[in-house]
Amino acid sequence: MKIAQIAPLFESVPPRLYGGTERVVSWLTEMLVSLGHDVTLFASGDSVTNARLVPVCRKALRLDPDCVDPVVHHVLMMEEVFGQAGDFDLIHSHVDYLHFSLSRRERTPCVTTLHGRLDLPDLAPLYKNFRDIPLVSISNAQREPLPWANWQGTVRHGLPARSLAFYELPGKYLAFLGRISPEKGVDQAIEIAIRTGVPLKIAAKVDRRDRDYFEKKIRPLLDHPLIEFLGEIGCAEKNDFLGNAVTLLFPINWPEPFGIVMIEAMACGTPVIAYPFGSVPEIIQDGVTGFLVHDTDGAVEAVNRISEIDRLDCRRHFERYFTDERMALDYVKIYRRLVGGDSSPLAIDDGALNWIDLTSPNSTT
Repeated sequence: MKIAQIAPLFESVPPRLYGGTERVVSWLTEMLVSLGHDVTLFASGDSVTNARLVPVCRKALRLDPDCVDPVVHHVLMMEEVFGQAGDFDLIHSHVDYLHFSLSRRERTPCVTTLHGRLDLPDLAPLYKNFRDIPLVSISNAQREPLPWANWQGTVRHGLPARSLAFYELPGKYLAFLGRISPEKGVDQAIEIAIRTGVPLKIAAKVDRRDRDYFEKKIRPLLDHPLIEFLGEIGCAEKNDFLGNAVTLLFPINWPEPFGIVMIEAMACGTPVIAYPFGSVPEIIQDGVTGFLVHDTDGAVEAVNRISEIDRLDCRRHFERYFTDERMALDYVKIYRRLVGGDSSPLAIDDGALNWIDLTSPNSTT
């Protein structure tokens, strides 16, 4: 198939440092090329890919000091994409709803993977207006605010199996990897480390919008001798950082749509201790690849029990459910349906949820 992939322009594809959606777009694009598809990637000019790259802006907008209004560049990208729409069998967008008016009027099938939270009140009227637009969720939990939307499937993220090496033996510290923001729970991670007496290494970026929170709420907590703040790290440092950790702490307090860092940790063999919000129960198998806990008391207890988790089981769980090949093949099934003219909504596919007892009245389906 001839497939267009539309990436956000905030980061390069793949990102040089932190980046979620753009990293997934890279994994998907490269695997689709490996599977023999003709892929065109619309992305920033500093992106690196085996697909045909259409550079829409000079460099990743987050790293471009000359960029004042990122929306301008995304609008220009939409014009570029849909000017070439007739050259593709299918257009796959990863930029939310920016293209909806254009794709509604386009004969080439379009599908959109939504990568963010959907429980914001402004979104419901928009998605009701565009109920005909085919959508893909990245977890079943992500769909809950908009169950009536035109969902074509749930495709959970996957990364290249060889990109992160397995570490058989843990190190001696807890790890936190992600963004510094209230919903990510780094303050909870710090409390867990202090209460357990285990050092915590924090590898995280601070977005401009979270700078005030970081300075007022988090920086004062970094003076403790058990806490080490590393700042933002890239792919080259990630394997050692995660692989040498006792466990990854993921004490979120929001409906996380996916959480790539959890599968990255499992790929390294590192178990995850997480609060069970959003997608977390779809990714972590409680008692097998980590522990699902509800508060710091539970997390402290889980740290003390983390040696019960077999690191090889974590790696095997990743290899079974969360590789780039599995992700790409899931998308190809959706592409073929749409190219064949079938855009009717599909019921939830439990996919990687088969470790949950689906006969239980408390199970998530």
